[in-house]
Amino acid sequence: MTQPTLAASPVTASPVVPPIPDDATCWQAVQHRDRRFNGRFWFSVRSTGVYCLPSCAARPPLRRNVAFHVSPDAAEAAGFRACKRCKPRDWQAEAGLSRPVAHACALFDAADGDGPPSLAAVARRVGLSPGALGKRFMVELGVNPRDWLAARKRQKFRQALRGGDSVADALYGAGYGSPSRVYESANAALGMTPATYAKGGAGARIGFTTVTSDYGRVLVATTPKGIAAVFLGDDDRTLEKELRGDFPAAEIARDDAGLAPRVGAVLARLYGRKPTALDAPDAPLDIVGTAFQWKVWKELTRIPAGETRTYGEIAQRIGAPGAARAVGRACATNPASGVIPCHRAVGAGGSLTGYRWGVARKERLLADERRRSNT
Repeated sequence: MTQPTLAASPVTASPVVPPIPDDATCWQAVQHRDRRFNGRFWFSVRSTGVYCLPSCAARPPLRRNVAFHVSPDAAEAAGFRACKRCKPRDWQAEAGLSRPVAHACALFDAADGDGPPSLAAVARRVGLSPGALGKRFMVELGVNPRDWLAARKRQKFRQALRGGDSVADALYGAGYGSPSRVYESANAALGMTPATYAKGGAGARIGFTTVTSDYGRVLVATTPKGIAAVFLGDDDRTLEKELRGDFPAAEIARDDAGLAPRVGAVLARLYGRKPTALDAPDAPLDIVGTAFQWKVWKELTRIPAGETRTYGEIAQRIGAPGAARAVGRACATNPASGVIPCHRAVGAGGSLTGYRWGVARKERLLADERRRSNT
């Protein structure tokens, strides 16, 4: 697909950096607590005297009490204090990003149908040179601004489809100029055509099986492109319900015999060993993740069985110091447990804080890995 142009050209040669959205758009974002508008504007509430992020989870205010501001400084200059719940001055910390990079992402994300602003325009807005901003992107996100924009475009396209937009509306709303470019890359981006994805997987074939393991029941689901999910749990009914919830209109069928070799490879990973010749070779993953999530997931696979790394250590290793919380969220959204060993990520001091499939299961996985490593 055509990559956005981010050459450091004069500001007048590219669309200008988007200003604060209009009041109607801002109010709609506040009503829906839309996180996509964090960093694009802040709102204040006259009756409480505080200002917040659009995504603030506090009780919704009345429209007549709300005003919108271009920055925290502007809100404070108008006499409002920062909300203690959403911490509007620290909004970028939730994503594990520095203020300039988080602000730049918000500005790029605000691009309209005329295309994204130039790198030079955004760099000027956040107070850096284009070269310095590009380096910050590489350090904190692992990609340059151009690749980040391309990934964000794909993400917006998928979100619009799942939100009920038509393929055409989602395509142009995400910034694609040609339908053919999307369909050419559909299998790589979605694992299915855009129309199929938009219908909750209608027409897509997903096979799954469940087996018993030392850690409870394991569900393995695959598309023709690769492994789509590996879930751990206590009963098949709950695991299958989660799978069908992700793709409610897909053709989902149990395929115990066909997926037996694939399950062997997954169980091998759970048991801390490489798949053998009796197992299927490691299959590609047909899962969707942001550039940051993929960096975290790849780093998890580098942790030896039986060992752990704190979220902060993982953040350091991927070149994003200070992004420990974002690393934790990437671990929590891992859709392929065992294949991507998120159980080897721990909290500060080695605490087993949080695991989608239960802390007790995480503790046993690590204990068994350590035992096998010492024999």
